[in-house]
Amino acid sequence: MAASKSTPISGASSYREIGEFWDAHDLSEYATAEVQMDVDIQSSVIYFGLEKSLAEKLRTLAHDQGETPEDLLSRLVEEHVGSSK
Repeated sequence: MAASKSTPISGASSYREIGEFWDAHDLSEYATAEVQMDVDIQSSVIYFGLEKSLAEKLRTLAHDQGETPEDLLSRLVEEHVGSSK
């Protein structure tokens, strides 16, 4: 956290100060507004085993392409599965 910034409620300028403030205070002491949110979670994660040497190659390739290994693997599988239909 930048030294010149402070949080609106606590006035704290460090994570330590924020923690100390909330250790001594309760959110119910402050006026808050009700918020309505719609959350549509449709994704899930399934894990598959991958040989270590292949996983290392995947990490390197993903890094070289500026993406995460998970995103690269998902894209590669999608391209393969999509082309086999």
